[in-house]
Amino acid sequence: MNQMPKYVQHLFWDINVETFNPLDYPEYTISRVLEFGNEEAATWIKGLFPESEIKKVIKSDKRLSPKSANFWAIMFGIPIGEIAALKNNGRSTV
Repeated sequence: MNQMPKYVQHLFWDINVETFNPLDYPEYTISRVLEFGNEEAATWIKGLFPESEIKKVIKSDKRLSPKSANFWAIMFGIPIGEIAALKNNGRSTV
């Protein structure tokens, strides 16, 4: 099992971090860090998951706030039009 570092455990307030394996739930783990994490937490997920997996979550997770989705799209060089959280009935909200 891949133990979570103490500095990210507060991001997962709704689960038992002692038994949670982030690798078993990549979308949940990545999404939570993208939305609520800091630079240290982002570095942690970049070391834990391939960039392609992180980009997949950025593109597909509709629960990301527009602010977070826009930030991560810029950071990973993803066109805004490919970000589900920034689309409203097929039109970009940014």
